[in-house]
Formats: sequence, structure tokens, C-alpha cells
Amino acid sequence: MSVLDAPITAAAPAAPTTGLTPVFVRLKLTLLRNGLRQSSGRKAAYIASLVFTLLLAAGQVLGLVLLRGNAQAGTVVVLLTAVVALGWAVLPLFFPSGDDTLDPTRLVMLPLRPRPLVRALLVSSMIGIGPLFTLCLAVGSVLALAHGPAGVLFAVVAVPLTLLLCVALSRAVATANVRLLNSRKGRDLAVLSGLVIAVGIQFVNFGAQRLGEAGGLSTLEPAGNVARWLPGASAIAAVDAASDGAYGVAVLQLLITVAALGALVWLWQRGLVKLMTAPDGSTLAAAEPTRKESGRTGLSALLPEGRTATVVHRSLLYIARDPKTKAAWVTALAIGAIVPLINALQGTGSIYFACFAAGMLGMQMYNQFGQDTSAFWMVALTISSTRDAYVELRARALALLLITLPYTVLVCVATAALLGSWQALPGVLGISFALLGAMLAIGAVASALFPYSIPQEGAFKNVAPGQGGLAWISILGGMLAAPVLAGPVIALTVWLHIADRQDALWLVIPAGAVFGALIGWAGLRIAAPRTANRLPEILTAVSKG
Repeated sequence: MSVLDAPITAAAPAAPTTGLTPVFVRLKLTLLRNGLRQSSGRKAAYIASLVFTLLLAAGQVLGLVLLRGNAQAGTVVVLLTAVVALGWAVLPLFFPSGDDTLDPTRLVMLPLRPRPLVRALLVSSMIGIGPLFTLCLAVGSVLALAHGPAGVLFAVVAVPLTLLLCVALSRAVATANVRLLNSRKGRDLAVLSGLVIAVGIQFVNFGAQRLGEAGGLSTLEPAGNVARWLPGASAIAAVDAASDGAYGVAVLQLLITVAALGALVWLWQRGLVKLMTAPDGSTLAAAEPTRKESGRTGLSALLPEGRTATVVHRSLLYIARDPKTKAAWVTALAIGAIVPLINALQGTGSIYFACFAAGMLGMQMYNQFGQDTSAFWMVALTISSTRDAYVELRARALALLLITLPYTVLVCVATAALLGSWQALPGVLGISFALLGAMLAIGAVASALFPYSIPQEGAFKNVAPGQGGLAWISILGGMLAAPVLAGPVIALTVWLHIADRQDALWLVIPAGAVFGALIGWAGLRIAAPRTANRLPEILTAVSKG
């Protein structure tokens, strides 16, 4: 529901500015209520999210209260508050559709003044699951730190200041980037949000393990001393300082938060005025004629003219421009490097974890035609024989290899450098080449036998309803079959290690490369006739989304 559909469209012109805040509060509640009325699934998801947040918040408050009296309580609480404030700053960039009121351009046609509008939006933004969680964090933080009358007094001021700062920070960032969030690049950013979270979790896990090895919470003190003077956590740090009797430091830290809040509100107001009065590119005539793109660029320009070069160029364009394809590739590239490198940094991993990179990237060969969605009909029109299907699949595999081969080598070399296992590097490279060839072969066959549609409307919908079974069969079957197909190269590497012939491991590189090329070629040959014969079924399957 758009805010222009709400009752405020009739009441706003006549309402005095002093009454704008309660009107926006009612508007926010109306939007929330009407959104939950749309479907029982949305209502269930919201209730489940609310219950989960309340349970998490209760556990968080309990844990913070248990920290009361601990020598490191101030450091932990301050860092936790700083992380939450950082989350308020970045989450609007990744989840712009989470709150309809984050887009102030919906209010452009209403006769509203900037200051009352900012005040009304700030107050109405306090309604929601995020503010509730942040409020619980702030309350638990001051309960862990406040001692004595001075600490309690500063705590009463610090809690609302922290909440206001987080909300104002979120609003200012969202307003400054609202046009980006509504563009194709913004949708790409939203699609990649899951990757950012996944990568962040890996680094948090690595940091937690390092923290345990380094001697506990005391190692956080340097970072905590810096965070105490940052606006996101300085108000909570002021409670700790006041409880210790450092009243001058406490007042200064509190003033940092107040000054930051004032600056954010001013920047937010300025951004609102600019956003709601300045025209954007869609309302202006183009100053220069649009530049026509050349036919082929980059790596595909090195290929000879023909179907192969055209398909390679198209595949590379999908990777660069299509949000879903880009998200899948970036996820594979990131996770494929994180798993071996993080384990290597911890000193507990094996160099053979680097083969994970080849496996992750090889999965991009699966569901090749589903990536085209309904546009596959144009490709299907050009396939009239088994030869056409073979060239199409071969070109798609070549486009994948242009990225995966150098990347796989890079990850293997980096893992070997971190672990110092240069002697085992040839075995890892050979197995990676064989595994990549097996994944290409299985992916080509699976693309012909188990195609499925990839919906375009949702950032996290990767399979059309009713086709989940096809996706699981394709992916899980390939993950289980690829090591079996690459078994001869794996067996050769194991035998060389058992026979203590590490000096001969270099033979695994050409063996893996040749075997991978042969098994990949065989897979393409098997998949080509099936693709040519099943074009109508493939077209129907990939067009369902």
C-alpha cells in the first residue's frame, strides 16, 4: 500500500504542522496493519519475526545484566552497541523494501515543510521490530553499566539518545541513497545482501575463534577504547564513565552523541529538501546522444566470429548485468575463497580445501537454460540440430572456464602460501581441474534433463514454485557424482602420497587437466542430443517463473 493511498492525503493540507507527528504515527500503524491484512502468510511471518526478536532481545538483556560487575562489561557493551549502530547504517542499503516509508519520494506531492516532516518521520520510525530490538539493547547495556545516582542519571539520557541516533542514521543513509535503491544497481545490491551477511558471519566466526585463542575479552580493550568515542556507542560509554566517577569524560561522550544526532538530522533534512525538489535524470533530456555499445568487448572480442563468440559474450553479459546471475557468481567466488583461506588462516585447514573453489564455481554450469528465463525461446530458435546444441553448450562452458580456471589456480596458490604446503600444490591443482571438468559435464546434462525457472521478482527466490524438487535433484546429484567422476585423479593423488612419492605429484597437474577436458567433452556430447530433442520441454520449464 502506498502512503498516498492512506487517509493523510485528505487531511494533510488542512492539518497544522504541530499535529503532523501524530498523523504520521497513525499512518505508520495503518500501513503496518494493512500490510498484515494482505495475506495470512505475511501475517505469520511478521508474528514469527516479532516473537523471535522478543526472545532474542530477552536473552540479550539477560546476558548483559549477567555482565554487571564484570571487569570487561564496559568494553563488551560499547562494542556491541557500535556494531548495532553500524547495522542501522548499512541495512537500509541491503533491504530497501523492508519499510515502505523509507522512500520519502512518496511524499513529494504533499504540502509538508522539512522540519515538521523530519520530526514526524523520526518519531514514526520508532515503530517497528528494529527499534524494539535496539531499545532492549540500550536498556540492557545501561543495566550492565549503571552504578550510583550519576550512572543512573546518565543512563536515563543515554537510552533515548542511542535509539534516536540509530534511527536518524538509518533514515539519513536511506534518504541519501533512495535513488540508488530504486535503480537497477540498487536491486543488485539488495540481491547481494545475503552474500554480505554470509561473508560477515564467516569473519565473525573467525574473530570469535581468534578471541578465544588470544586470551579472552581483555583483547577487546583497544577496540573498545576507540569505540567509546564514536557516536554510535559514546552515549552508552558515558554511563560507564559516570559510574566510575569520570564526570567530565561522561559529559564529553554524551555531547558527542548529541552533536552527531544534530548533524544527522540536519543532513537528513537537507537530503529531503534536495530529493523532493531537485529533478533526477529521468525528468531531464539527455545532454548527449546515448553511446551505442560495440558488438563484443573484453575476453569475447578475442574469439573468432561465429556462434561461439556470440554465446560467450552473452554469457559474460549475464554475469555482469543480470542481478540473479551476478549474485550466484559473486557468492560462488566469495564462498569458494573464504572456506579454504579462513581455514588456512586458522592453521587447522588442509590445502585440499582449495578444491572447494572448483566445486563452487563448477555449479554455475547447472541450469544453464534457466538463467535465460523466458528469453530462452530466442536461443531455442537458433538450435535446429545436435551440432547447434553442442556448440551452444560448449560456448557456455568456455565462458565459465574463462573465469573459473584462473580463479581456481589463484585460490590454490594462495592457500598453499598461507599453509606453506608448496609440495602438495600440484596435487590440489590436478584434482581441481578434474573436479571442474566433472562439474561441467554433469551440469550440461542436468541443464538438459532438469531445467527449472528462476523467478526475477524476488531477491531470494531462486526456484519457481513447484520446481524445488528439480533443483535439488540437479544440484545434489551433481555434488555427489562429481567426486566419483573425478575419482581416477583423486586416487592417483592419494596413491602418490601413500607411496611417499610427493616428488612425482607434478604429474597430477597434466593428468587432471587432460582428464577434466575429456570428461567435460564427454558430458557436452551426451547433453547435446538431449538438449536438441527436449527444447519444448526446456522452454516450458524455464518460462514458468
